[in-house]
Amino acid sequence: MKGKRKIGQGIYLVIDPSQDESVLMDKLTLILQEKIVAVQLWDNFPAQRDPLKLIQNITERCHEKCVPVLINNQWEWLRATALDGVHFDRIPHNFQYIKQTINREFVSGLTCNNDLSLVQWANENGFDYISFCSVFPSTTSNSCELVKFETIQKAKSLTSMPVFLAGGIKPENVPELAALPFDGIAVISGIMNSDKPDLAIQKYSKQLKANKT
Repeated sequence: MKGKRKIGQGIYLVIDPSQDESVLMDKLTLILQEKIVAVQLWDNFPAQRDPLKLIQNITERCHEKCVPVLINNQWEWLRATALDGVHFDRIPHNFQYIKQTINREFVSGLTCNNDLSLVQWANENGFDYISFCSVFPSTTSNSCELVKFETIQKAKSLTSMPVFLAGGIKPENVPELAALPFDGIAVISGIMNSDKPDLAIQKYSKQLKANKT
């Protein structure tokens, strides 16, 4: 890997690896025809599936389009794969050990909630981005508390890191986020549950663009 891939502004896709692999890969092919800023593999691998093989297939497909791929929590897999980084659901208190063990540059992200000390910690430890979860009620983000919009406003005064919003985001409620300072949205079911995920991305992109006008 030539340097650390960056995560820009836009749509950050989260993939559930428990989905049928052929269906998942077919959808990913359509998705990568559109502009997305990253793919994250949720750490929800079924027992009968080889996670390293699936990671390899996904990273190869995404890297052809220069899209970075992150793993959720399971940072150890960065040592054996071409993964670009790891997204932590909570503060990894052994982060210095993790960096030494991986021994290469990698993208790091952290899920944040209404506790702004998480933002400060991520900022102080050189993370690449943060993601607030959940901004709306969500069945796929049911372990997240609802984040107050005021919290997101305050976060931007604490850090220059890119801020992503996650949880229950649909094209029709994206306009409700227009007044917030954020760099992108993280989506799982709104794209992956669609029969036409490429068209779903286009709908999200259209609404995000409208928010800026």
